[in-house]
Amino acid sequence: MASLQDCVREKIFKELIYPHRGKGEATANGGPGQPYKESQWKVLVLDSLATRMISACCKMHQIMAEGITLVEKLSMTREPLPQLDAIYLITPTSNSINQMLADFAEHNKWTYRAAHVYFTEACPDELFKEMCRHPATKYKAIKTLKEINCAFLPYERKVFTLDNPGMFKAFYYPSLDRVAKLEQAAEKIATLCATLGEFPSIRYRSQFDNNHEFAQLLHQKLVAYKADDPRMGDGTNKERSQLIILDRGFDPISLFVHELTFQAMAYDLLPIKDDVYGYTKQTPTGNKEAEVILDESDILWVDMRHRHIADVSQKVTQGLRKFADEKRIGSKDQASVKDVAQMVKQMPQYQKELNNYATHMHLAEDCMKEYQAKISNLCKVEQDLAMGTDPQNERIRDPMRAIVPILLDQNISVDEKIRVIHLYILHKGGLSDENLSKLMQHGNIPAEHKMKIFNVQHMGVTVIAESSSSVNVNDSLAMVPLERNRRSPYNSYQALNRRERISEQTFQQSRWTPYLKDLLEDACEDKLDQKQFPYLGGGARGGRGAAPASARPQYNWSSGRTQTRSGPRLIFFVIGGITYSETRVAYEVAANNKDWDIIVGSTHIITPKDHLSDLQSLSETDSPGADVQPPPM
Repeated sequence: MASLQDCVREKIFKELIYPHRGKGEATANGGPGQPYKESQWKVLVLDSLATRMISACCKMHQIMAEGITLVEKLSMTREPLPQLDAIYLITPTSNSINQMLADFAEHNKWTYRAAHVYFTEACPDELFKEMCRHPATKYKAIKTLKEINCAFLPYERKVFTLDNPGMFKAFYYPSLDRVAKLEQAAEKIATLCATLGEFPSIRYRSQFDNNHEFAQLLHQKLVAYKADDPRMGDGTNKERSQLIILDRGFDPISLFVHELTFQAMAYDLLPIKDDVYGYTKQTPTGNKEAEVILDESDILWVDMRHRHIADVSQKVTQGLRKFADEKRIGSKDQASVKDVAQMVKQMPQYQKELNNYATHMHLAEDCMKEYQAKISNLCKVEQDLAMGTDPQNERIRDPMRAIVPILLDQNISVDEKIRVIHLYILHKGGLSDENLSKLMQHGNIPAEHKMKIFNVQHMGVTVIAESSSSVNVNDSLAMVPLERNRRSPYNSYQALNRRERISEQTFQQSRWTPYLKDLLEDACEDKLDQKQFPYLGGGARGGRGAAPASARPQYNWSSGRTQTRSGPRLIFFVIGGITYSETRVAYEVAANNKDWDIIVGSTHIITPKDHLSDLQSLSETDSPGADVQPPPM
């Protein structure tokens, strides 16, 4: 099955690159594998989203092979190249459009000879009208203006994001532009469906009211795309495809436990930013600072990322030994980073491969150092709280005795203590004001961090038990009824309500399985509860009639998609962030269900630290002095 990156790359090449291949003032054909004349080369100009999109699915040599001589960032100061055409791939925002138009502000002083502009999604009417009034339009600098309907990031083969962390606050806290932000997110998901050629049935988690609202907005966007391209959703068994909307409260436990598989552990414990891991590399000439990008171009990373950390070091060493044997390089049974440096010295022609093994040895060692120094004692307590049972499957009877020493430990960070408090709250189904106050006092939780605990209520999670006295909040929080989205105290994500997975539990400190795995398996087996996850409109797509006529304004823009495969897809979308442990289980379920193409995505990908920051953001406003305050303790 084609990966998300493959689908996006094919669409970008087909709609952006191929139409301009071999075009220019010269008449010679510059097809694939043939030399291009200078007038046929193009510059590719990308804004922020487009840069990340292209980076995720294309290599530079692939782009240059099709007549692109230079790739530039729209926001950067660029050298004028008036002899070359430029292909712009940008989001239809005021900022990106104005930066593009600035390249053609002065007649006869254009940055490029002409512009071929492609929007990632539909351009708002008011921005289109502004473009029409610009001198660049008057002097016909813009030769092409189209939308390609591809406004998401193909982060991994089966994982996408909208690259929009701000959606968390928009969805879980009221604001003036809330609906507009929800519509933007719905538009981006619709472009995902358009790219994949899907017109899926929409389902949503009914326990959170906002999900139904978002499902309706998404349906409206999909209907508009279907009207533009009636072929959306055609194909064998495509009527079975589903898009399931989840709010982040569907499984709060997975947001706080320490995951010990390689990718999730590394991103949780190490300072990895934008997928870049930095470390000190040993070389034959001494130590050097190095950086690597952890992405799917690294085959070893793809093989290791979902393995438990206990297996990773062993597997990397075995792979290194096998490689050394094949290349007849001397190696030890227990190779170290220092040994790899010696191998590079012996056989410099294999430097790239050997450095790759060294990188993952470093990464695994750094994870283990953090684990042993900071969280080894936390993990057992977290797993007991998450599961409600100990490793012998006996119900835990006095969890307070286990968590108080953690809260009193001054060597444990505030955020780690808050994660434990969250897990205890979830285990108990809510606490009294008095007990929660005592926990925060034991943990010495600063006042400015307390809303990282209380704001989870906006996700429909009970913090203060109903039998307890009500929480006192100021007016800015009182306008949000904290219990409005919680329909029932029954929580299906709790281990006692879940599938039995004892046979899958290999490590005592990794007993918790993200609830998303249950939902994915239920959906594959057509067992997803229709009361908890109803279809929008009451039924699956099979009963729908013909597509409606397009209601979109027509600007002579092209809109298309690539049919990449037949067969149904399951697309799970989480509003408010998806964790690396949850993306891992999506691959696991996909490996065991070949009849379905499973894709998961979210507004953004999060670590536990990211989620605590998101919770804190719900108390931050633009008005000075208007921040939400925690209840008095």
